[in-house]
Amino acid sequence: MIENNSKAAASGAVPLSFLKQDAAPGTASPWLLVLLHGVGSNEEDLFGLASHVPPNFHVLSLRAPNVMGHGSYAWFQFGVSPQGQRVIHQAQEAASRRLVADTLATLSRQFGVPPERVVIGGFSQGGIMSLSLLLTQPELVHGAMVLHSRLLDEVLPFVAPGAQLQGKQLWVSGGNRDQVLPIVHSRSIREHVQKLPLTLRYTEFPSAHEITPDELTAAMQWLRQLAA
Repeated sequence: MIENNSKAAASGAVPLSFLKQDAAPGTASPWLLVLLHGVGSNEEDLFGLASHVPPNFHVLSLRAPNVMGHGSYAWFQFGVSPQGQRVIHQAQEAASRRLVADTLATLSRQFGVPPERVVIGGFSQGGIMSLSLLLTQPELVHGAMVLHSRLLDEVLPFVAPGAQLQGKQLWVSGGNRDQVLPIVHSRSIREHVQKLPLTLRYTEFPSAHEITPDELTAAMQWLRQLAA
């Protein structure tokens, strides 16, 4: 069953608007996958992946709060400094992270799915947010699926103590022909999280800034293994 819950979000029941696909009927202990889109997109984008997700998952695709244009949203604005460094709107990122955290907690209660069966995932800026949430509030999720993204230096001071990350699961993938977020960013994530007591699955694909069929198949297999 597919639903659009923008009205529920607007009424205050859930902080962010989303699209939802329920787990297969009769699933005894369903999981919850929450998806976050990239900059300039909306909740319909990654919801297109829902049909590929293992059937024991509820799937929800969230809409970012910052409006860029008609049907175009972002988790935070960013620019590039004269030195070529990316500079983010830190207040927007922090506010979006709080909204995502509140949404996860609310949906987890509504669906009756405990945090140990919740996975957050995203592409590009949505992956950035997913990684940031796992690292700063690991109590909300079992793992994160991070595709073609990067680790924010601005989030590092808020990373949870290592003991709280014990047993958490992380998927990281990138494209070695990605010119938007080059593969060096995925490798930097790998280098950082290898120092933490979480379980990392890292894969590179011969792709640009996109989710290829091979990458999608591999990521969905990772989800199936988590929920087996």
